[in-house]
Amino acid sequence: MNWKTTLVSALAVGLLAAGPAPPPTPEPGRNPAKSCFWTHQVTSFASSDDRIVNVRVGVRDVYQFEMFGRCNDVDWTQKIGLVSRGSNYICQGLDAEILSPSTIGPQRCPVRTIRKLSAEEIKALPKRARP
Repeated sequence: MNWKTTLVSALAVGLLAAGPAPPPTPEPGRNPAKSCFWTHQVTSFASSDDRIVNVRVGVRDVYQFEMFGRCNDVDWTQKIGLVSRGSNYICQGLDAEILSPSTIGPQRCPVRTIRKLSAEEIKALPKRARP
């Protein structure tokens, strides 16, 4: 037996002794299951820039909406509208559109992605971005 065969045998025995590999763990803050909500469950919103809007759904849940582009003045407005496409059930970005008031009328801001934030992510949000 040469040294290469011995090394390969030792590695194989070590791998077998370790058992099967554990399943991959999801990234922190990422929920692998799809989370959906009804538009009437939205209670408040907050934004600290013109591309991200955080929406509170019910008492505990916060969803982060990322826009396709800039949604001018959404970070300082006092009210927004949430329009759903197809039904009043929102599961993904293309299901929703934000209406933000502007000097020339309501601005339509299509939503690119929506994700539910974890409790840790909600706590880490700056005060101005926390609904």
